[in-house]
Amino acid sequence: MKNILIAFAIIIANFTIEAQVKTPQASPRAIINQTVGLTQVEINYSRPSARGRAVFGNLIPFGKVWRTGANENTTISFSDDVVIDGKTLKKGKYALYTVPKIESWDIIFYSTTDNWGNPEVWNEANVILRTTVKEETLPKPVETFTIGISNLDNNFANLEMYWESSYVALKFDVPTQKTAMASIEKALAGPTAGDYFSAAQFLYQSNGDNAKALVYVNKALDMNQDKPFFYYRLKSLIQAKLGDKKGAIETAKISLASAEKAKNQDYVKMNKESIAEWSKN
Repeated sequence: MKNILIAFAIIIANFTIEAQVKTPQASPRAIINQTVGLTQVEINYSRPSARGRAVFGNLIPFGKVWRTGANENTTISFSDDVVIDGKTLKKGKYALYTVPKIESWDIIFYSTTDNWGNPEVWNEANVILRTTVKEETLPKPVETFTIGISNLDNNFANLEMYWESSYVALKFDVPTQKTAMASIEKALAGPTAGDYFSAAQFLYQSNGDNAKALVYVNKALDMNQDKPFFYYRLKSLIQAKLGDKKGAIETAKISLASAEKAKNQDYVKMNKESIAEWSKN
């Protein structure tokens, strides 16, 4: 009897798995990825449709906080700080809430993004930025709620929202000039100590030109005032690979002393083992 019940349960389980029905979502999910200047913007939201219903003032009451879409939080993220209405919004991810009104909308960037729709308890401390934009009337009704990014410029763009006959646009400025100049200045300044270290490490690990790797790691040490123990460790390994065991031991001793001071036992152990091995010949 027990075996019959187990077999019956397996049959039911298999039927349940195979019988799962797939149906379209009432409010399909949409993801927008847009580069504005050098800033990455991503919007993730669900898109409800009117389906014969009056939307604003009925389905979406005027003067009430709206999730700005359907289902879980509508979110927006910026890879850089942006400026909205003269206020700086730090880079990061935000829940996007709105308060539709007859002639304007409040647009709210909220710090917690794990709410299903509106938060159970609205916390004004989580409102990172709030601004108001003018509502405009569309010449032709839009059936499905839409968020977009338009009027693209190297330094700004518009965050747009429209549904039914309502349209709003929020301008945000991006730090393209600042980001581009920082990139240019970094490139013109030449390689950093980290760049030289990475190049030396690559050549050593890939059995490349170790003489060049030694030049690079020495440049890295010259440029880095802290002279990390792992820089010296790499130099000692390169010296040993080039056949300079005496030089490798001297460098490994410097790395060892520095690692002991930093209390990094892994590098202490590796340096001691290398010194012992290189001292045999």
